[in-house]
Amino acid sequence: MKPVMDKYSEDKKNNPDFIPLTILKLILRFFMRILSGVNILLCAVVVLLSAPAYAQSSNPSVLLVSFDGFRHDYIDKHDLKNFKAFRDKGSAAEGLVPCYPSLTFPNHYSIVTGMRPSTHGLVDNSFYDSILDIQYSISKRDVVQNPKFYGGTPLWTLAKQSGMKTASYFWVGSEVTDPSRRPDIYFLYDEKVPFRTRVDSVLNWLNRKEKERPRLITLYFSEPDHIAHDTGPNSPDTHEILLKMDSILGYLTEGLRNIKAPVNTILVSDHGMSELVANDETLVFLDELYDVKSKKVRTVVSSTLAHLYIDNRSTLDSMYTLLKSKEDRYKVYKRHELPKHYLYDHYRIGDLVLISTPYHTIRFADRKANAQRWKPGSHFGVHGYDPAVVADVRGIFLAQGPQIKVGQKLGLVRNIDIYPLVANILGLPVPKIDGDPKALAGIIK
Repeated sequence: MKPVMDKYSEDKKNNPDFIPLTILKLILRFFMRILSGVNILLCAVVVLLSAPAYAQSSNPSVLLVSFDGFRHDYIDKHDLKNFKAFRDKGSAAEGLVPCYPSLTFPNHYSIVTGMRPSTHGLVDNSFYDSILDIQYSISKRDVVQNPKFYGGTPLWTLAKQSGMKTASYFWVGSEVTDPSRRPDIYFLYDEKVPFRTRVDSVLNWLNRKEKERPRLITLYFSEPDHIAHDTGPNSPDTHEILLKMDSILGYLTEGLRNIKAPVNTILVSDHGMSELVANDETLVFLDELYDVKSKKVRTVVSSTLAHLYIDNRSTLDSMYTLLKSKEDRYKVYKRHELPKHYLYDHYRIGDLVLISTPYHTIRFADRKANAQRWKPGSHFGVHGYDPAVVADVRGIFLAQGPQIKVGQKLGLVRNIDIYPLVANILGLPVPKIDGDPKALAGIIK
């Protein structure tokens, strides 16, 4: 019987170059797998190229921004859209607690040193240094630039010690004459520089090549402090300036979206603001309490405080007795008897200190001249009070960036705890400070 040939045998006999269908299928599958692998690889390349550039970088920058006098409740009270959006994408505190006294210069410097005023030495906006025999005042350029007034290790100095580039568009202590104690890039303070100009410079710095890009940048805005001082924190003018500052934040955050480098942005304020009404009860005038022209007493006034420097012990005791007998809307203390929770003791503080009670303020002299400036019943803003007693003087703390967790809601945060947070993000060692390195560690990814 003739053997029956299957289709495979018959086709092979008729065509020596024949390749069976089964083998063709195997070959086809093999090439399809290769093509599939190529497609996966191409997709991966596309994803990598389209991802933010900072995903490939291990050198983050920190941008520390201060809005002077920005009170803890302004964001919701004034429905500030950009601040809300920033807050929703990062971590935020119920309020930022300034050091005592809740004044601009001491607290801006506390933020960048992690130290209280009694530690870093900048004890007030104005004070007298008996060793240097110089009166410090924020309006005196040569004094403000004198490095002898500034203790501690500012963040920009700490970063420079590790070889990092630093920059500042205004900050207390950033313009000292000692190059080792100021940022690589800095400016002498000029309030006339438009806010957007400051932002543009910061964005340009962040767009620099890796080796030239500042790893630490500080940026300062003088509002809403100025307007709130003049018209009160609840005025329509303060509302308007807050909307402007919200727009400035929007301009900044929009610019940051185009920055390829990883940037962690921290928004803070040095203090908040209390509202006062101009009348005879609100204001305490020192010339109505003692002879302010006496050469036996050097008087330096700073809003809610008055420092009295007295060399003679007998004069000091008699002055204390006099002022104690007249206590009304203020308290008088000898320096070493100040309330312990202030943590406020330094030789630059007055031998006697007058501290106004909440919602009162101190003036040097001339009630009549003051009445010409403030119409009876008009509203104005003041800060400097004890933040443990007057919540109005608490500020803001918001943080956002690739190293910051999203959705972290914090209680009250001390401003001296920001220093170790920044150092941690930048991988810097933390020197001996008053701040707690663990306080804000939980918001870091």
